[in-house]
Amino acid sequence: MSWTKEQIIVAALTEIGIASYDMDIGADEKTTALARLDAMMADWNAKGIRLGYPLAANQENSDMNDDSGLPDSAYEAVINNLACRLAPSYGKPVQRETKVAAKIGYNTLVMRSGVLDPMEKEWPTTLPKGQGNKTYRNESGNFFGERQVQVDAGPDSILGLK
Repeated sequence: MSWTKEQIIVAALTEIGIASYDMDIGADEKTTALARLDAMMADWNAKGIRLGYPLAANQENSDMNDDSGLPDSAYEAVINNLACRLAPSYGKPVQRETKVAAKIGYNTLVMRSGVLDPMEKEWPTTLPKGQGNKTYRNESGNFFGERQVQVDAGPDSILGLK
């Protein structure tokens, strides 16, 4: 079982020095942080970084005690990036180490999600095949052929053929 959303929020607030033994975190601060966490995870989901975080349809459906669904390898990245997003709201500076850890964690998640994989493309029909290119059998012309119609269902979609 993974961490709850509340545990992630408390860890992020601790990272910027808000949650400590001296200061208690109010319910309104947690609600605001939950909204920022949900927004950050929705943004990452839209960018192709899908970690299993349950996205709520609206803020009223998001619960602090819900399981985050995050894998163990994503905790540090989520906590540090959330801390970087929450710090300006409290007028707190973000420590250099937190920024570096947030950037490294985010880059690792991007790399693992395959977002940086290059997309396949066809050669344009205006591109010459080049010197030394020999035509074989029924192929002719000095330019690459007509484009093929491509169907893209997306990385998390299923393409149904009739």
